[in-house]
Amino acid sequence: MTRNNQGAGQDNSPAPEGYSFDVRLWNVTKAQSKTRPYQLRWKVGGKVSSATFATTALAQSRRSDLWRAMRKGEAFRIEDGLPESEVRAAEAAAEIRKDLSWFAFSREYMAVRWRTAAAKTREGLADSLATVALAMMRDDPRAPKLEDVRLAVRWAVVPAHKDEEPPEELAEVCTWLAAHALPLSALTDSKVVRDVHYRLSFKLDNTPAAADTYKRRRRGFNTAMEYAIQEGYLNENPLNGVKRPTSQGGDVVDPRVLVNEVQGRQLLTAVSYVGSVHRNRGRRLVAFFGCILYAAMRPAEVVGLKLADCHLPEKGWGTLTLRETRPISGTKWTDTGKRHDRRGLKSREAGTDRPVPIPPVLVAMLRAHLREFGTAKDGRLFSNERGELLGTSSYWRVWQETRPLALPPDKVDSPLARKPYHLRATCITNWLRAGLPVAEVARRAGNSPEVIHRRYAGCIDDSEEENNKKIEQTMGWGGEGAPEA
Repeated sequence: MTRNNQGAGQDNSPAPEGYSFDVRLWNVTKAQSKTRPYQLRWKVGGKVSSATFATTALAQSRRSDLWRAMRKGEAFRIEDGLPESEVRAAEAAAEIRKDLSWFAFSREYMAVRWRTAAAKTREGLADSLATVALAMMRDDPRAPKLEDVRLAVRWAVVPAHKDEEPPEELAEVCTWLAAHALPLSALTDSKVVRDVHYRLSFKLDNTPAAADTYKRRRRGFNTAMEYAIQEGYLNENPLNGVKRPTSQGGDVVDPRVLVNEVQGRQLLTAVSYVGSVHRNRGRRLVAFFGCILYAAMRPAEVVGLKLADCHLPEKGWGTLTLRETRPISGTKWTDTGKRHDRRGLKSREAGTDRPVPIPPVLVAMLRAHLREFGTAKDGRLFSNERGELLGTSSYWRVWQETRPLALPPDKVDSPLARKPYHLRATCITNWLRAGLPVAEVARRAGNSPEVIHRRYAGCIDDSEEENNKKIEQTMGWGGEGAPEA
């Protein structure tokens, strides 16, 4: 059956350009599709439009919508067969959407990225969006505190919170942001762009942010801008060409954090003294820190290390085949609701591994650890005292108690091995000084050769005495100095 709305309810004025009153609507029919087997067809100005649906109820509902528009005498757009009222509503929505506030945009963007992003990436993106939010606020004497704004945005961008009421302490802040956050179009204002870049570069106390923090925040902002451009909100990234004057070389390893062979042994020995004899807080982490010092493993890689991935012969070198990381991201960022995420290796394709040869000293440490502590239920080598995943705070506290036991007072106050991660930097530096090719060092460490070159340039052959000897040998002076003129 067909129906025609010519003359139905409309006056005698002509249809707008591209529209027609000549509409014919057919009944719902069956379509050749397993997932959307019901088809609706209608003709506008001689052009047939169609749509398929999963159920007959949905198809009949859509037919009723079109029939009502015909009875009202609406013109239909010939291009896609939509009633004029629906076209106007879509255009109005698009106009509103075109200039979303930063607060609304942040929520939309995170909802898009959430499914495919790792928990750590989600948290990093939320931090970037919350940091930029500090610069994307209208001037208002009643504006909330900056720290509260950061907390509110970080809460609001979690997709699971979309239909929830904000926590009591953040409710007023979220309401204020919804009304007073600047629109995306404000990013075409040079003053706003300068403010955004300042917030990415500095902490809340107005001291410069660490180079890695700035890079992470800016990377998150850049990916958000890519989405904004793709969706038609902006024409270009407002920070294109804007550089941080102090960012060059900010991630280069400081030679002062590196330990020598004796200091490394002293630190690992001191780890075993931390905690009571019964709790074994330190002893169960000796080999954990040993993996960082002698295999250049990242802490999250050590947390995920399983016995099945270890080749630990009684003599000689062994091998650790790294397959996954267990970074801590917080319960609201993971899909499981647990603090630890489960990810593949950093900067590697999913499912790939990284074999790392380990020296006999580390093999012995790991064998001793297994004899005393065994493994967790899932085969992991390292766990906390309750047999659960080892948290950052657990090994961090042990390390802070270790340094005063192993180092003299002047070294305790120095940058020397201030973080467990500095043991990794020591291992990579030792590999480079031993003469390993940069490409091999990069493979073992799980970095790119470019990163190794950039970060460790100041740590390789930094001994002036050794460099002088190399010059003497090259010049044929035999250590006696230059010949007299």
